[in-house]
Amino acid sequence: MSFNFKGTWKHISNCNFDNYMKALVIDFATRNIANHAKPLKIITQNNDSFTIHTTNALQEDCVQFRIGEWFQEDNKSLDNRKCRSLVTWNNNKLVRTQTGEKSNRGWTHWIEGDNLYVELHCEGQHTCIQRS
Repeated sequence: MSFNFKGTWKHISNCNFDNYMKALVIDFATRNIANHAKPLKIITQNNDSFTIHTTNALQEDCVQFRIGEWFQEDNKSLDNRKCRSLVTWNNNKLVRTQTGEKSNRGWTHWIEGDNLYVELHCEGQHTCIQRS
């Protein structure tokens, strides 16, 4: 099942982002900067192939993947951990699962109305919701 996520998404809000970053053991200074960043997310999509390019005033990150195929990922923009990732469809949501140093880490992207939502989770207890 394919749902259209193409677009440019301007960050509006974070809920519980600081606790999510604490679960990743990110230092206070980096958390403070990240909490105030207002990233721009550009998603390109060709059927089940995606590129998600995220930028803010300090850094940028780009991840490319194909639904249902494992890929190596370097989370250099936040915690600098390497992991294996898999993105799948769950109804009209993109769900990424990561295997690596931190357990139960990943995200879910979905669209409601004119907003893109991203739920980030780590260690099974720290969840953040972002809205763009």
